[in-house]
Amino acid sequence: MTDEHGKAVILVVDDTPDVLHLATQLLKPRFRIKTATTGEKGLEIAAREPVPDLILLDIMMPGIDGYDTCLQLKAQDATRDIPVIFFSAQTGQIDEVRCFEVGAVDFIPKPISPDILQARVNAQLALKTVTDLLRDQNAHLEHEVARRTAEMVAIQDVTITAMASLAETRDSETGNHILRTQSYVKALAESLRQHPRFAAMLTDHYIDLLFKSAPLHDIGKIGIPDFILLKPGKLTVEEFEVMKTHTTLGHDALANAERLLGRPVEFFLLAKEVALSHQEKWDGSGYPQALVGDAIPLSARLMAVADVYDALISRRVYKAPMSHQAATEIIVAGAGQHFDPDIVAAFITLQDEFRAIAARYADHESDIEQKVASLARFKQT
Repeated sequence: MTDEHGKAVILVVDDTPDVLHLATQLLKPRFRIKTATTGEKGLEIAAREPVPDLILLDIMMPGIDGYDTCLQLKAQDATRDIPVIFFSAQTGQIDEVRCFEVGAVDFIPKPISPDILQARVNAQLALKTVTDLLRDQNAHLEHEVARRTAEMVAIQDVTITAMASLAETRDSETGNHILRTQSYVKALAESLRQHPRFAAMLTDHYIDLLFKSAPLHDIGKIGIPDFILLKPGKLTVEEFEVMKTHTTLGHDALANAERLLGRPVEFFLLAKEVALSHQEKWDGSGYPQALVGDAIPLSARLMAVADVYDALISRRVYKAPMSHQAATEIIVAGAGQHFDPDIVAAFITLQDEFRAIAARYADHESDIEQKVASLARFKQT
């Protein structure tokens, strides 16, 4: 770090007065010189502002020697990047090897040659200047990449929520259904992450992607006609067949979006799974593919429990809400038939958390009244 006059700062650590005098006289015209006669004092000075740009360090000194001094310099964040040049009267190869092992960048034998000292100091300072520049550029690039990545993730999250909310506005459910099912799914996944069946898949990254993709489970409802989607009574067989296509419509829309990007996108994998298979049942009686057991993607099995539970406890324009106890009994009864038994077991242990999530993201009466009014207008047309 240069001083207030723009000079590079060099710290010379040596217990020999002649060496300190020689180094100071040779380097002082161009650099700011600091000196110390022990390793302990050298460490103290090195940590002060302005931090040295280069340290010239003797090996044999009273107290801690140059090797230990260098090791301590490299162990501290404030001084670890300062280049160290050793000098010593011991010129055997073993000493030079040891110098580099403890983190020095060069070795100057004693007695010191003024020309060699000047040349090696200049070379190391020039190298440090380039290294610092590259480090600063890399830090700037890393910061910029992190900023843009965070921005892209935020845009992705907002887009996903907007798409999911668009589907919800056409259904009798509210936008809070998205928040509740997201949280239910995450709670189930985190509870099961140590389970032998699921541990390999339920990583932090997988759970994060699942949380983000969960809102798109009903995106295909955008393609369902209003007279079916908003029907307050029971659907006919023919109408239900049309309703079932929301799974394939959602999957195909996401798959088409991925194709338009021209390359596979990890996020779309779970989003497509959840959209296509959240209506599958453990015993194979679900739709659209009548998958059985573990053939149903894990993401969809988790969503099945979350989606059904929320549908049961929520008020809709065509039904009153069911109690948590009643909804729980239905979920438990569906273990091994509708739902993966191990996921139901996790649900049982998480009942308090499910209740808390439902309360945290409860639907507002104004939202429900608006849905009722919309449905009434629809019935009049």
